[in-house]
Amino acid sequence: MRKPVEKLRTCDWIALSTDGVLIKTPAKRIIELNRPALRQELITWEDFEQVELRVGTIVEVHDFPEARKPAYRLTIDFGEAIGLKKSSAQITTRYEKEKLLGKQVIGVVNFPVKQIGPVRSECLITGFYHPDGSVILAVPDQTVPNGSKLG
Repeated sequence: MRKPVEKLRTCDWIALSTDGVLIKTPAKRIIELNRPALRQELITWEDFEQVELRVGTIVEVHDFPEARKPAYRLTIDFGEAIGLKKSSAQITTRYEKEKLLGKQVIGVVNFPVKQIGPVRSECLITGFYHPDGSVILAVPDQTVPNGSKLG
């Protein structure tokens, strides 16, 4: 597990630890790496409405050893109207399998199926990239019915 980011001299520099080796790098560079470039093209409200962001509960979690990067195979219950969907997620750094069971997540349920090795990914589970490269799941802060639409 990586050590937390440490602040040095009023945030001019940040020391990152990778396997116990400290690397000194300008803080501005870390911020730039974590901030994706803004797209110049704006989308319309109608474009946004086409993305089906729904809440679902993780009901199965399995290791995914065939994945190029460490990942889990997930089964998510998106409620009666949508049903169960399978996905893979590179969230092994921050989440243990047992703690994912029963967790509500936000997923895109209207992407086409994508083959990821032996897994047919039927939805995209959303999350935020941490500066260390790990993913923090996007989750509702209160329990809502499975299948509820984000809007």
